Amino acid sequence: MPWIQLQIPADPDNADQLEDLLMEMGAEAVSMEDAADQPLYEPDPGTTPLWHQTSVTGLFGSDRDIEELCAAVKDAWHQQTQQSLPDIDVTLVEDKDWEREWMDDFKPLRFGDRLWIVPSWHDAPDPHAANLLLDPGLAFGTGTHPTTALCLEWLDGQDVTSRQVIDYGCGSGILGLAALLLGADHVIGVDTDPQALEASRENARRNKVEEDRLDLFLPGDEPDTMADIMLANILAQPLIGLAPRLAAKVKPGGDIVLSGILSNQAREVMEAYEPWFIMDEPEQREEWIRLTGRRNDR
Repeated sequence: MPWIQLQIPADPDNADQLEDLLMEMGAEAVSMEDAADQPLYEPDPGTTPLWHQTSVTGLFGSDRDIEELCAAVKDAWHQQTQQSLPDIDVTLVEDKDWEREWMDDFKPLRFGDRLWIVPSWHDAPDPHAANLLLDPGLAFGTGTHPTTALCLEWLDGQDVTSRQVIDYGCGSGILGLAALLLGADHVIGVDTDPQALEASRENARRNKVEEDRLDLFLPGDEPDTMADIMLANILAQPLIGLAPRLAAKVKPGGDIVLSGILSNQAREVMEAYEPWFIMDEPEQREEWIRLTGRRNDR
């Protein structure tokens, strides 16, 4: 059975209201997309900004009369806002096994020589490698974003055997678990979101990581353990504010790995950490930066 797709241009002031209206009109699903190739990188805390030009798309069953549906949407919008709705772009969408198609988009990903991220429905391409079983999700990190990939590739290139690691802003646990699979002795994961801690815990169970090798905490609750490696894939402004705190948790000679940084933010983040670390040149992928450094003896 095909679906009727209604695509309507909107702006940030009315996109949410239009989304609600389409759901009220019986849409099976509603999504929002960027209509002008405008990236949203680092929103202010507590905000969920939309693009300046947003496309709101509603998916309706094929049993609906298209002309009547469009007329009803326009009429309802006018009654709510006293404004006319722009033209509605109508498309018939072929019915598919959407779950199967979504799963087919995700293949095992290799990072360096030893490390793979493997979705649960795939066999590991190299059974002898460090294979981290992790399914794609919306929130916490699966290795597909350049910031995460840069950190995973750094880990793959290091000898982390028997080292103590802190993953600050652990999300899904992807970086800490990768470190454990590569030979780290113990990881402390810290995140502000309790759901992220639960995701890390579940992914540890899935990868048969012993409970005593991964400990998870909200910020401020973590022990005063000193790290051989500090991983922090967050965002530039939080990283700048956290510099004294993170530096105090790294052993002399220990490594720090920072990501979630745009190229035009790299200098400011480096300067925040230079009082404690000898910083390397930035490593860039697309518009994103990874910074690394070694703790000095001061």
